[in-house]
Amino acid sequence: MSRFRVLLAAVVAVTFLCGLALAVPPAAPPGASSAADPREHAVRDLLDRRARAVRDRDEAAFTADLDPSADPAFRQRQRDLFHNLEAVPLDGWAYRLEGETDLAALALPAADESWAPDVRLAYRLRGVDAVPSTQAMAYLFTRRGDRWYLNSDTALEPLGKRTWRGPWDFGPCRVLTGAGGFVLGHPGGEPLAARVLAELDTAVASVTEVWGPGWARRVAVLIPADARELQALVGPGFADGSVAGVALADRVDPVTRTAQGQRVVLNPGSADVLSPLALRVLLRHEITHVAARGETVDGAPMWLLEGFADYVGHRGSGVPPHEAAPALAARVKAALPDALPSDERFRGSDAEVAYQESWSFTLYLAQRFGEPGLVETYRRIARAGRLTDGQVDALVLDTTGVDTTELVRGWREFLRSAFP
Repeated sequence: MSRFRVLLAAVVAVTFLCGLALAVPPAAPPGASSAADPREHAVRDLLDRRARAVRDRDEAAFTADLDPSADPAFRQRQRDLFHNLEAVPLDGWAYRLEGETDLAALALPAADESWAPDVRLAYRLRGVDAVPSTQAMAYLFTRRGDRWYLNSDTALEPLGKRTWRGPWDFGPCRVLTGAGGFVLGHPGGEPLAARVLAELDTAVASVTEVWGPGWARRVAVLIPADARELQALVGPGFADGSVAGVALADRVDPVTRTAQGQRVVLNPGSADVLSPLALRVLLRHEITHVAARGETVDGAPMWLLEGFADYVGHRGSGVPPHEAAPALAARVKAALPDALPSDERFRGSDAEVAYQESWSFTLYLAQRFGEPGLVETYRRIARAGRLTDGQVDALVLDTTGVDTTELVRGWREFLRSAFP
């Protein structure tokens, strides 16, 4: 998982964190129940009814399989979830069973039987997901007499199992749609959602101008209601006040070079105060990660991933380099960099300068080799994943005809002229 941060500075935004890939758990482990297990047959039927109720907007059917003896708060949350999904543009909603959780260490509710198969929700957002996004649902089921019910989605937490939460778990969803995708938020977030929608189509078009048409070209932008929802969507490592936006994916298919379950999540506390230009840079940066994710293997150099996204983000802004990268401008006055920033610098106190150095290096590459040359350099290195410095040097030389030492020398001269 890579990360980036956009810091407010002058007329332009700053750095921001990006979480790229979320691993999908393996398929059913040893000990999974067999297809002949009557529990499995009954719970599959229950989950099929539940999924069909979501798709058909049938509240009575959705709530009929909730355990009547379950925590009333859980039952109410489920009713709220059903209503909150009403405006969400779904193209599919289903559940899969994959294995089973051992309940021996858990205090179980009073029931004839309890069971916790590993459940995954598979859903698609219309116009965005070519294949379903899949998420773990830590459900506990109970049998009363000859009927099975859904009893809880939190009871397995003492065992380290947590239910994935979507935007619909945090309030009614409001959706604004454009040619480039849609913005999904909540009541009270309409002003920011409208600003984002106004930028979304041109952001997608701008990214496509650089990257090419070989990606979905439709993006789902999520605007959480609060810090709690932000943390649920992006994880605690990214849900702090410095985060303006995060690009997420469930997984990448290395054969088709496509990413699944991609979302852009904005932090309303940070994004809402951005200037129009800063918000434009933020969205284009994040959407660049979405476009390129299928051809980006985890472990590729951060200077390439973040520098390229910032290049597309700032492209055509008209902001001079010393305003777009004020921390780098101050550093250059004291000393020019003698190497590309290491991955470690992006996680330390020098992160702001590392991001801005990366952006300036990709700007230099684009000026020297043209945008097609920059894109080809990105594709060649990002597809290779984790490389040694020597392997990166070899790919750079093969792609550009110039070795890294010579490029760094040229970059230093570029910095002298760009940051007088």
